[in-house]
Amino acid sequence: MSASTATLHPPQRQPSSASKGSQSPLPPLLHTPSGLALLELQGVINTGEEDGGGGGAAGPTRVGRLDFPEYVPGRSEDGGAWMKRVYLYVGLNQRLTGEVKKLPRPVAVIRRRRREGDGEDGDDGEAGGGGGGDGELEVVEIVRYKLLFSQRPEPIGIPAE
Repeated sequence: MSASTATLHPPQRQPSSASKGSQSPLPPLLHTPSGLALLELQGVINTGEEDGGGGGAAGPTRVGRLDFPEYVPGRSEDGGAWMKRVYLYVGLNQRLTGEVKKLPRPVAVIRRRRREGDGEDGDDGEAGGGGGGDGELEVVEIVRYKLLFSQRPEPIGIPAE
């Protein structure tokens, strides 16, 4: 059995002005003011959507909306009061209260890099090195925080319009 190798490329740096409106290839569900984050829940989320019972591979389920009530753009970027409270609204009737915690060890989010001819995202003509490996990987982002929701959900009313 031969060992296979993969080349790992560091994340591409973007200017700070472009980071606000940058498009990540990952779902925008867990984007926080400090980047991507892991979501840690104690329990099960009932979204109110019925599953059809088909058991097949369903599409993504929208869980809710994240809200950082203490976050002030431009002043709260690298931690502080905004990390002490975060809300996750599930459907129209429930709100989870949690906090942002720093991970003891950062986690890298990686993806397979497309080769030149596999799709529209070429890698600037760089050769794969003989084709003996599994390919090339790139770091999409380093996750340094998690959102921790350890309390029971609070019932909330539907806002009057």
